[in-house]
Amino acid sequence: MSSRDLILGRVRSALADVPPDDTPYEQAVDRSYLRVHGDLDAEQTVELLAENLADYRAVVHRCTADQLPRTVAVMLAARGATTVLVPPGLDPGWLSATDVVRVQDRADTTPHELDRIDSVITGCAVAVAETGTLVLDAGPGQGRRRITLVPDHHICVVRVPDQVVSSLPEALERLDPTRPSTWISGPSATSDIELDRVEGVHGPRTLEVVLVTGPRPAVS
Repeated sequence: MSSRDLILGRVRSALADVPPDDTPYEQAVDRSYLRVHGDLDAEQTVELLAENLADYRAVVHRCTADQLPRTVAVMLAARGATTVLVPPGLDPGWLSATDVVRVQDRADTTPHELDRIDSVITGCAVAVAETGTLVLDAGPGQGRRRITLVPDHHICVVRVPDQVVSSLPEALERLDPTRPSTWISGPSATSDIELDRVEGVHGPRTLEVVLVTGPRPAVS
């Protein structure tokens, strides 16, 4: 008997005394919980996002769409970055004010090659204000999960207010469950050893988030 057969056999045994007309699973749990908490308007929701991002030790910047290229250039210069990883579909205008070497993500790029890259810049699918969480779903300008886990510095651009929601239920409604998603709440960190916080253990040591207002940037 395989492990699979053993497990399924135990499940059947556990369900043997359940009557055929038992309450269906979908109805067994009351799911009429609140989708959102409070009645924040769009501006207040963005402020809550910025507050919670900072609470997670992400560095928050604000600018207009026209100021974004210059803002990104200043961030890369302050970091001393000489290379930046560019996912497919990223608006080239975001990097138009910097001469940092652009590295295109490739399927055969190794983790060692990614580790030698100074910074990565991406967009996002949605940002959750209540939890200070950025969600990437591998859409245009976001790339594969590993490009935001290996380089030590991640710049994430969020369009406000249209990419910002208040709660997790609202975020889930915007996401395609068949797409891979990466949920980011601040830079990578752990306090497992003697409660000492160590950053950059299993992801970027530094997360910078740019909240961009104005017309939606074009995607090539």
